[in-house]
Amino acid sequence: MAFPAPEAIKQWSDVKQHSFDALIIVSTQLNFAFEPKVSQCLEELASIDHRVGQEVVLTRCTAVPGERLIHAPAHGLDKDYSDVRNFGDATKAAVEIAKSSGSVNPLIYIAATDRNFPNLLNVCYLSACQGLWKPLEAREVIGEEKLEPIQSIGLFDPLGAFDPKLAGSIESGKRLARDLCGTEPERMAPPKFAEYCEQAFKGSNVEVKVESNQATILQEFPLLAAVGRASQSVERHHPRVIELTYTPKGNIHTTLFLIGKAVTYDTGGADIKVGGHMAGMSRDKGGGAAVAGFLKSVAELQPEGIKVVGIIGAVRNSVGSDCFVADEIITAHSGKRVRIGNTDAEGRLAMCDLLSHARISALQEANPHLFTIATLTGHAALTAGPYTLLVENGPARAKQVSSSIAQSGDDWGDCADISRPRREDWQTIKPRTEADDVLSSNNGPSVSIARGHQFPMAFLSVASGLDDHGQFSQQPLPYVHIDIAGSGVEGGSWQHGKPTAAPITALIGAFIKNK
Repeated sequence: MAFPAPEAIKQWSDVKQHSFDALIIVSTQLNFAFEPKVSQCLEELASIDHRVGQEVVLTRCTAVPGERLIHAPAHGLDKDYSDVRNFGDATKAAVEIAKSSGSVNPLIYIAATDRNFPNLLNVCYLSACQGLWKPLEAREVIGEEKLEPIQSIGLFDPLGAFDPKLAGSIESGKRLARDLCGTEPERMAPPKFAEYCEQAFKGSNVEVKVESNQATILQEFPLLAAVGRASQSVERHHPRVIELTYTPKGNIHTTLFLIGKAVTYDTGGADIKVGGHMAGMSRDKGGGAAVAGFLKSVAELQPEGIKVVGIIGAVRNSVGSDCFVADEIITAHSGKRVRIGNTDAEGRLAMCDLLSHARISALQEANPHLFTIATLTGHAALTAGPYTLLVENGPARAKQVSSSIAQSGDDWGDCADISRPRREDWQTIKPRTEADDVLSSNNGPSVSIARGHQFPMAFLSVASGLDDHGQFSQQPLPYVHIDIAGSGVEGGSWQHGKPTAAPITALIGAFIKNK
């Protein structure tokens, strides 16, 4: 999986030693002390083109590499709500112009700003890579070299703020996540999803285990098996459970368990999606993709003292004569009797037993933190728009886990909002009869009920047994449910928008970069 190699350039005099063929300037003004001839070129262009300073422009300038000079204005930095993404978005647009002009090795200069953006150059590089990514299916047919011609991206970095290894490692993970999430449902059916993960970690220090035995999956992950029951008649759609483990050398001070939803296609099951709402449901594997991508970045960064375990449930929610239906009662791995409320609320079922296994393992690990990551609810997208939502339990709130992730998200342009669970969420999923212990969902779309993105966290807590490890228990376990239904793709277009690989960057910043 190739992507533009990041390079740091300390001095303008070093530029000629490299093969750069375009200069991109992202700034709020047109005067640049590092090279007066560049300022002159832009001022002359501005005298005849009023777009300069308003939108991305390209002009010829003999003083820059390749004689291509691109200026991208960063607007709105004087607003309380502005953030580092103002520069990232401008960079992404400018790199696209550079590519279209024939550049393959652009150099980016980010003009100084009064705002404190500690990860500014890293964010701009990652934003450029986000814009340049093309779908895996297209690359396999047409070729990466044609669709993604940019070979390297240089960042002018006189202050030493850009870390090429960190940025490249994050992009490596995000690219894996985009490929897993954004690929059509046959190319990335559960067995092939697992195979792609195996290939991605081959030769790395991440141990990969794939459970493919359907009898074992039925016994150990009964809720996930129920989701995949209608897919059993099609072998290429059979469920997989993928476990990825990074164990550092030396002492371990923190252990992360990340559970990912990888529903490779969601028809809704017996509660079938109608009215055109099935299109885009091949991207319902964004949570599992993010877990794999996070492990990929961790594998390359090799942090000390932190162990990471990723468990991904890859399953297809098909519809057919043997599909599971509402009203069924299924005993989860935890022993909880789960009454099915709606088969289109399958993501929490796909993750629940995995979370239960992680709960048991976490009790034996150093300073454990548990997470579920999923494109779970339309309610999350309505509530937070393009932002990730963090729903945490009491132990996580006491440790300020979500606050740490949200702050990292602001610093890295991978933003998240915190959403606190309340007692009403446990009321929503409480049993109505003595026949069951917990209700999986209401019997309609999440957008049709108040607190539609919070109560699934309550279900996951109860059905996995985590509710017994709350703040006032003898063995508290911090747990954060991460809903990326709004942040998982660009523009909210699940069929056509590029996957964003959220929340990989925020998690790296919170748990890896700052340790």
